[in-house]
Amino acid sequence: MYLPGLNHKFLRDTWNLTREYWRSEEKWRAGGLLAVIITLNLTYVYILVLINTWFNRFYNALQNFDKEEVFSALGEFSMLAAFYIIVAVYQLYLRQMLEIKWRRWMTHKYLNTWLKNQMYYRLQLTGNYTDNPDQRISEDLRLFTSYTLQLSLGLLKAVVTLVSFIAILWQLSGTLAIPLGNQQLTVSGYMVWVAIIYAVIGTWLTHKIGKPLVRLNFDQQRYEADFRFSLVRLRENSESIAFYGGEVREERTFISRFGKVFDNYWQIMQRQKHLTGFASGYGQIAIIFPLVVAMPRYFAKEIQIGGLLQTSQAFGKVQDSLSFFVESYATMAEWKAVVDRLTGFIGNMQQVSGLPQSSSIIRMGSAQALTVSELNIDLPDGRRILSGLNLSIQAGEALLVAGPSGSGKSTLLRTLSGLWPYAQGSIALPEVESMLFLPQKSYLPLGTLRDTLLYPGLGQHVSDQDIANAMSLCKLDWLKNQLDQVEDWSRVLSLGEQQRIAFVRALLHKPGWLFMDEATSALDEPTERVLYTLLRERLANTALVSIGHRNTLNMYHKKKLTLDGAGSWSLLNL
Repeated sequence: MYLPGLNHKFLRDTWNLTREYWRSEEKWRAGGLLAVIITLNLTYVYILVLINTWFNRFYNALQNFDKEEVFSALGEFSMLAAFYIIVAVYQLYLRQMLEIKWRRWMTHKYLNTWLKNQMYYRLQLTGNYTDNPDQRISEDLRLFTSYTLQLSLGLLKAVVTLVSFIAILWQLSGTLAIPLGNQQLTVSGYMVWVAIIYAVIGTWLTHKIGKPLVRLNFDQQRYEADFRFSLVRLRENSESIAFYGGEVREERTFISRFGKVFDNYWQIMQRQKHLTGFASGYGQIAIIFPLVVAMPRYFAKEIQIGGLLQTSQAFGKVQDSLSFFVESYATMAEWKAVVDRLTGFIGNMQQVSGLPQSSSIIRMGSAQALTVSELNIDLPDGRRILSGLNLSIQAGEALLVAGPSGSGKSTLLRTLSGLWPYAQGSIALPEVESMLFLPQKSYLPLGTLRDTLLYPGLGQHVSDQDIANAMSLCKLDWLKNQLDQVEDWSRVLSLGEQQRIAFVRALLHKPGWLFMDEATSALDEPTERVLYTLLRERLANTALVSIGHRNTLNMYHKKKLTLDGAGSWSLLNL
């Protein structure tokens, strides 16, 4: 059989994606549900066999004008139809139940892997960064579980149907005598061989016509996601784009990206037009083809009309089973593309998970001070931006990190937080729970203002009064009555207000170690002075590491580390 790229590698990748769930804590419930579904599939095929036998009985009764037998057969059919409906309904219902349970388990697992150890961030550091990982988790996992169950159970049903009906068709076919000169070639079960030849030719032609769909479907998902992402970026950066007047530039980007969606989809349309045309013709011919092939025996009066129709129906079932790949080709092409995307996503995460182990940095927690020894930091291309840094910060001390843009200030902060893998040396850190990092642009999660202020979460209850006091100190009084209001706060609040939100977080969390990356860049100097003074008064025992360009920051720190971006550094007392 010619299949759309279903080679050994693909089957191995599919098994790697599948096996974890069937070995998980849900394996017994999932296995029991699958066993019921398989039983229903076998029952479904058995009912089809009974209906096939009924064809012979009913149409022979019609031909013989046997009224009593006709009504008896109609009663039998009513029972068969009722069981058929029940089995068909619960076969689909239970398959969908298993599908959503499997998807839920895989979603939880992939979310955990994607979020663990900042994997979502580190994926951006690799050269073959996975495009649209959110789509892999939300869309591709849904398609994978759906297609895997649909195709595997469909294949099982096709095999069982083939085995069941090929025996019936062999028995009904009789023999066909083909004259060869003065001799005759007798073919037993000739309709079985005709069905096999018909299906093999159809499968081969389907593969030749539909093979390009594998790559086209893969690309279509990527182009659609890229186009959607560009639209989301405009929504998230609408104010900046409006100030720039960048609508024309953005429209060109949208049109360019949608152009790829359109062109690729047009190719899919053309290919599916040919595939659908062939599949439709193949299916239509299959309606009349078995009757034509069986007519010699009917006209020879070897079978009655019931036998002819039973033979035709049995031939149809055998042909349908053998044509499973013809009918499922488009779905299999999409399935192959989904498996390839998920495998690439997993491969990239595995590659990234090895990055920290490939560096020689030694990180030790539970230290009383932050101590850095012989720290070297590189860029992904191998260029060194910091060499041999030695540094010690005690509780309550304040360090200002300065230097020109691109000198590695933020990268040093990433290294201290454990995000940056391209580093060598030794770092002794305090407990992770006692550290808080404030980036230049604060992340404001979806939810209430209370959730935003307490992000990422406190281990203890914080009263509304404590929250209101911290907001007043950070000049956010006008928001105190909106703690339970749900908004997209990153759009409601200005950048300066968002930075003040970050200071509220610091006051509420009371970290032992506070790292700030230009956390006051959007604030005026008087407000900056108020907030830094507030930190030194309210969090006197908190060690402070700040990144900034303003000279006004010097007065709030005891030490100043200056980087030049070429590896050199200097440390001064202020």
